[in-house]
Amino acid sequence: MAGPIRFRRDTRQWTSERVDRDLYAPLHSRFGAKRRAPAHDPPPGYEACQLRMDNGDLALFAWGEDAFWLGNTETPKSLWRTDKYTFSEVPYPVARWAQRELLTELQVSDPWLAEYAYVSWYFLPVLFSKDGQETTRAFFREHASGFPDATREEGLQFYDRLLSATDLDDHRYTMASKLGTSEAVDLVRMRATMAEFNAAKLLTDTGYDYTPEVALDSGHALDFRVHEPNTLVEVTRPEPPTRRRAGTPAAALRETVGGKTNDQLSAHADAVVFADCSSFRDDEWNAVAADRPAAGHEPAVVYRMRPDGTVAGYTRGDVPLALDALLE
Repeated sequence: MAGPIRFRRDTRQWTSERVDRDLYAPLHSRFGAKRRAPAHDPPPGYEACQLRMDNGDLALFAWGEDAFWLGNTETPKSLWRTDKYTFSEVPYPVARWAQRELLTELQVSDPWLAEYAYVSWYFLPVLFSKDGQETTRAFFREHASGFPDATREEGLQFYDRLLSATDLDDHRYTMASKLGTSEAVDLVRMRATMAEFNAAKLLTDTGYDYTPEVALDSGHALDFRVHEPNTLVEVTRPEPPTRRRAGTPAAALRETVGGKTNDQLSAHADAVVFADCSSFRDDEWNAVAADRPAAGHEPAVVYRMRPDGTVAGYTRGDVPLALDALLE
């Protein structure tokens, strides 16, 4: 399975003639290809082009003192031994140019998505990945970004606001890549990914500083470390009983958290589990909110977010984070 798109950097000398010989020619022979001028001016000191394949794949190439390739197609042999870099790891003018090219492409192919600037920018690494570009766009288009009983626009508006307000830019590849670069739409995994963004919103709205995706000496990685007070957070998103064997919303909650207690939470029993019930419909959530059942691990925060930004929930056990004021 291909990962999120990354640049390949080549330090050898490139010319327009070499681009035709070593990039365009093999791609044209393999897929059928067209070499075109970029939609935007290249970075200062560089020449650049687009390479468009007949199967819909796209590659960008800029060359000057060094050269940068970015694409969701087969990498030509001449670039196989080059190293890969994220948008933040290449010179800013190169990254800015490439992202402008991709955002312009998105405006043509999916204007309904390009309208949401923060979502479009943040998820570019998967929106243009080889295996994930169709599935990630389908998730935002057809599944309301994971919210039940919501419109596409409501889901996108929620995450556009969230990404504009949370400081997740330094973790873009880690967080965005979790949405998926696979050829199949995996709604369970995709909704679980968005639960981590929901947790980031909960922490941001209550004023906590945090780091996502924390690797620990136990060999496990937990979703967040809150810096003050020092608290580990693991996020889980129960699938409602209409989508799983669990017969009640409370059973669905315990079953999902139980999967974590046999893994990350068994090694870090003092971590707080955030059980995000945002996949629950109103009647399913109302049953949980009324009974406030145990989650199968304490301390725990059980909550549901809605596309309008409201959140409701409760805590179980000695939660060291002051969240009660936010949980209506």
